Amino acid sequence: MSTHSAEVLRLPEAAVPEGCRSWDAEQAGRWTRGLPPRWVPVRARTSVFVALPVVALAGAGLLHLSAGLPAWAAALVALNVVWLVLRPEAALVLVPFAAAVVLTPGDFAWPVRLGLLTALVGVWAAVGLRLAARKRQRAAGLDAAGGVTAEVPRAPGAAGGRAERGTFLLWSGLVTVVAGGSLYATAGLWDLAEDRQAVPAAGWCLAGLGLTVLLSSALARRRAVGLRWAPVPVLRVLVRENGDVETEVFAADDLAALRPLFTVSTVELAGRAEGDDDDDDDDENEDNADDESLRELISRIDDERAGPLREAVLYGAPYDGAEVVFLAAADKAGEPPVVEASVGPVRPVTGVAFRWRARTEKGKALREARQEALRGAAAAVVAERIGQEAAAVGVRRWRAGWADWFAVGLVLLFVSLYWEDSGWWRYGYALVATLLAALLLPRRIAWRVTADREGLWFNGLGGTRHLAWDHVRAVECEGVRLRIHGRQASFEEWRVASPRWPWLESRFGLVHPYERTAAEITAMWRDPAARPADLADERQRGRALWPLGLVIGIVGTATVALLP
Repeated sequence: MSTHSAEVLRLPEAAVPEGCRSWDAEQAGRWTRGLPPRWVPVRARTSVFVALPVVALAGAGLLHLSAGLPAWAAALVALNVVWLVLRPEAALVLVPFAAAVVLTPGDFAWPVRLGLLTALVGVWAAVGLRLAARKRQRAAGLDAAGGVTAEVPRAPGAAGGRAERGTFLLWSGLVTVVAGGSLYATAGLWDLAEDRQAVPAAGWCLAGLGLTVLLSSALARRRAVGLRWAPVPVLRVLVRENGDVETEVFAADDLAALRPLFTVSTVELAGRAEGDDDDDDDDENEDNADDESLRELISRIDDERAGPLREAVLYGAPYDGAEVVFLAAADKAGEPPVVEASVGPVRPVTGVAFRWRARTEKGKALREARQEALRGAAAAVVAERIGQEAAAVGVRRWRAGWADWFAVGLVLLFVSLYWEDSGWWRYGYALVATLLAALLLPRRIAWRVTADREGLWFNGLGGTRHLAWDHVRAVECEGVRLRIHGRQASFEEWRVASPRWPWLESRFGLVHPYERTAAEITAMWRDPAARPADLADERQRGRALWPLGLVIGIVGTATVALLP
């Protein structure tokens, strides 16, 4: 493999196991072609992970009420929605039992019975194809490794070499099982119609979800421990961290990072090497480095930027649902390699997911290009005007405007649409909403930034904050956010946000108020000659916003008290 590109952080040759092969594009293509058909779900977005249990709970209640299935049987059938995507091993075993329950004579219509049976057969076929694809992928990974194996590396000074997998899932599953059992046991308190209530089915389904999580814990622990029993296959690959803080894996010769093969959530294993002294200065330096790394990570997540492309050795056979370990080059050149262990299963990037991602990135790039063109034009005009008026301007101020008020109006409209006219709970809901409004609305509708000769002043709920020009790190207007970053620990970031319609701005050549504000502040930050000539007095710096919050709280509380 040739990884002498300046864009790739290289792994020292001494860290690579002897004989380790490169997972090149040809072998990786064979692995990718082993995926199941496109209609078989292999990966899902985070929103789907959240929605599937909710769909299963609602489906169990509906099957119990409408189809007349017993509570436990309704839960068994409904849980296949979850198992299809998240736990195909469970579906492969339990779908035949669910089908037998559906075929058992009962008092629900045959069209419903046939529909459920057809859906279960489809689930069973899909999970069968997915599990067969796992075998093909594992075989392709072993063939690419060519029989070369090595022991999984350990972090310096870390006992055991990696974090224990499945502990969080274990406790989460136990809690969920207990919650489902409690819900079933208290079903009579939730619904007076005991013969037709949906709560028992929901209790069974919730307990089934807990058992599913426990199964996930056991499988994750078993596969993770299996990596330490004996030497495992090794492959040279390229990795990077994407905007979702997942590790993307590429073929060893895909230096442009064009086609990710799979993603996996990982954690870096850290430990102290033997013989290191517990020096206070070293600890302080490490803490400062960790803080800086955390700030960089948060900034990258906000900007949806990928991390640097790094050389790595993949330990373990890669396939859908596998556990793996990486020995990878560090994020910064000159630092020693790091050991990263999976804290989630391998999730292949399917052709559909890859094409969707490509379209999304292309659309994002076009929008950013249009916005950058508008931003550049605005900055040029603003810089020229500020340069001409600098001597005559004493203090400059920017404040909330129509964009911020429109955002608040949308929130109030949303709240009013979902307001209930009856029910005792609305009083508690209204009081909580009033408290949030008193804390959040003042800054949204009355924020102010003041620029003087020495720096920027920001008003807030408790008072004003100051950021000197020399301590400004960046001024950004990205998407819906206007952000000003500082270099001081006491002032890391100031931000506001409002709705935007980039396509409308691009079509009519409009400049959002945040873009204009960012351009003006940037011009002053970069050119001292463009800064105001005077110092802002206490009145010009802006006052504390807590009185406005107090007024909002009093008015909201009085309105709640007067509700009929």
